[in-house]
Amino acid sequence: MLSSFFKLEEHGTTVRTEVTAGITTFLTMAYISFVNPAILADAGMDFGAVFVATCLAAAVGTLIMGLYANYPIALAPGMGLNAYFTYGVVLGMGHTWQVALGAVFLSGLLFILISVLPVREWIINAVPRGLKLAISAGIGLFLAIIALKNAGVVVDHPATLVTLGDPASWPVILSFLGFFVIVALNRHRIPGAVIIGILATTAVGLALGVSQWRGVVSMPPDPSPTLLQLDIAGAFQIGLVTIVFTFLFVDLFDTAGTLIGLAHRAGLLDERGRLPRLKKALLADSTATAAGALLGTSTTTSYIESAAGINAGGRTGLTAVTVAVLFLLTLFFSPLAQTIPAYATAPALLFVACLMARGLAEIDWEDITEVAPAVVTAIAMPLTFSIAHGIGIGFITYAAVKLLSGKGRECPFAVHVIALLFLVKFFLV
Repeated sequence: MLSSFFKLEEHGTTVRTEVTAGITTFLTMAYISFVNPAILADAGMDFGAVFVATCLAAAVGTLIMGLYANYPIALAPGMGLNAYFTYGVVLGMGHTWQVALGAVFLSGLLFILISVLPVREWIINAVPRGLKLAISAGIGLFLAIIALKNAGVVVDHPATLVTLGDPASWPVILSFLGFFVIVALNRHRIPGAVIIGILATTAVGLALGVSQWRGVVSMPPDPSPTLLQLDIAGAFQIGLVTIVFTFLFVDLFDTAGTLIGLAHRAGLLDERGRLPRLKKALLADSTATAAGALLGTSTTTSYIESAAGINAGGRTGLTAVTVAVLFLLTLFFSPLAQTIPAYATAPALLFVACLMARGLAEIDWEDITEVAPAVVTAIAMPLTFSIAHGIGIGFITYAAVKLLSGKGRECPFAVHVIALLFLVKFFLV
């Protein structure tokens, strides 16, 4: 039955291979069940409820991807967007987390609409590749400064804005040791490098008395503090248009890039280099975002960590279904999640930041009209502490540089429109 439903023979795989691939993918991304609640808790959300929402959103989204689109791709609340949710929208702009969830839900509905309509390819292709790479790298740098802040490596300073914290403190030392372990394990291609690094750092911290033990297994926490608590009416405020757009924009292009990249690695692209069933894959991702907002978590998106399972032989949705089942089992490990301190999750954030920053390497460094907007976009995100502001500054810079350098035709009309909208936002709204 499994072979027939998932077309295993057609894809040259077996049940055993798919299940093994699913376990591999899960180990590489299980850290999100610890990290996401920790980030959203800073926005005032209940840690236990967000833990449940994270696991359920990952399970629901991954099940849809596996059963509906039949791809070996797992989903979970996205890194970067959860940071923007907390530090940009809630703490930075002063909106409630309920309103922020409403904005995520609206972005999910818009994503569903885009996925159904034939305009999705036009939108994806309208933004220059250099800006897409810069946005990805900028989100990585944004995660990096959050990681260093959570670890105590970077602290505020009245004269220099930021400065070095106490390098001799145990949280700083343990954070760096955890980061070193994650990088080393990843270099040796050991599955679950991130989760191993998090757990090892936590264990050492417990032994030193730096953090407290809360247990391993229990019944899942009460999800009601975040379940269906989104404020959709509040998200319709004019001032939140940019926020909804940012959630949608980042999710759309991150998903498209991830899907194409993973499908290429798995050999699933057709002879024209296109992804079959792209509409189904995008619908799975967009539906997961809307469902995740209802459950009580930030944007749910496709995970590049799915590459680990693909490298292990995963080729069909059975891999994704395996990941979904494991996320459901994770619901019973909430005490362990609450045991893990911020200095143990910081190494994971910093590691993900390093992976995302490599997008800058693919920019055409011989063309200054591509380099300048990309660098400005990337550094504006961490320095303004806002993904949305970084994107806005990037679009404005790209349009202005191309126009003034005589390369206006290289700048798509959509970029000029978006740049103009951001100018209105910055100066008039």
